[in-house]
Amino acid sequence: MSHHIFTSESVSEGHPDKVADQISDAILDAVLALDDTAHVAAETFVGPDFVCNLGEVTAQGFERLNCEQIARDIVKEIGYDRPEERFSWDTFTYENRMQGQSPDIAQGVNRGSVEEQGAGDQGMMFGYATNETPSYLPAPLAFAHQLIARFTRERHAHTIPWLRPDAKSQVSVVYDGHRIVRISDIVLSHQTTADVSIGEIRRVIQGIIREELAPTGLVDADTRLHINPTGRFVVGGPAGDSGLTGRKIIVDTYGGASGHGGGCFSGKDPSKVDRSAAYYARYVAKNIVAAGVADRCSLQVSYAIGEAAPVSYCLNFFGTGHGPDEETVTRFLHEGGLFDFRPGKIGEALSLRAPKGWTYRQTTNGGHFGRSLFPWEQLDKVPALRAALGLA
Repeated sequence: MSHHIFTSESVSEGHPDKVADQISDAILDAVLALDDTAHVAAETFVGPDFVCNLGEVTAQGFERLNCEQIARDIVKEIGYDRPEERFSWDTFTYENRMQGQSPDIAQGVNRGSVEEQGAGDQGMMFGYATNETPSYLPAPLAFAHQLIARFTRERHAHTIPWLRPDAKSQVSVVYDGHRIVRISDIVLSHQTTADVSIGEIRRVIQGIIREELAPTGLVDADTRLHINPTGRFVVGGPAGDSGLTGRKIIVDTYGGASGHGGGCFSGKDPSKVDRSAAYYARYVAKNIVAAGVADRCSLQVSYAIGEAAPVSYCLNFFGTGHGPDEETVTRFLHEGGLFDFRPGKIGEALSLRAPKGWTYRQTTNGGHFGRSLFPWEQLDKVPALRAALGLA
């Protein structure tokens, strides 16, 4: 494909699905602080003045955890603090319907050793990386995340008093082959208070967008900006649309530029390969690209529930390889040594049960990839990869 446009979106911390993700991951953080061997699959549902937790948790001391207080604290930090908006931290009704993990699943996961620990479910996970941006993320997604991050900072700093928590961005990038040409369209829908005109909203938001993306050199006079296209976005957040954990999996990963196995991340402990193996696949794909093996890399890995070793690997360099081909590198992954895809070893390598310098809640906003504070973003395997594949 030569000349084409690719589009990706991002959402803010106040988007209903992201409210749910943050509560689920805050519960996960709290449970792992109590018991780092815990099994957690915390689900959250939010709606008008309502929050409900469901799912499974098996952990020592879990009965002491106040999940309702965790939910209220998260909603307050996000900025939902006005009861008249029909979703506020101090007025919503809360329900907790969580239970213990199924013993049928537990017997496949609890194998007694890190090496033998089985996958918590079957499935396929994808890791992806591209050298088109410094974060090794696709440009449309990286720019969409960047815009949401900027408006989140503006809102928390109260520099734009009429901004409210719910927002979505969308960026369309024009490519000539794999080369980025320009940004053709930007969509930004931001919840606001009712006391500001659409003209003022568009004037301020357009100015910030152009300022934020000016350093890219990709926004020109012909770039179309679509700001609050319906003309009004006052009713937002869970009052305007229900939210569920795991419903923004494309925002969380690669903006549609890569495949996705279908499993979400938030609320799940590292025994769930939906999360841990997806993180590890990103780690491997990013190191492959950084090592100069290819300009773009997609890695699929699959598992059978209760078994430690992956069922399959599939690499795709999209015709951008430099030296060893996909078959050679796949054989290298199968042989192990440098990368170990067994679930227990993944958790050990990335310190997923005892995070240091980061929390699972931090993964929920701005995507799970592309930020250096997460251990799956490190490039420590590049020298060994280059040596092993004859690129040194």
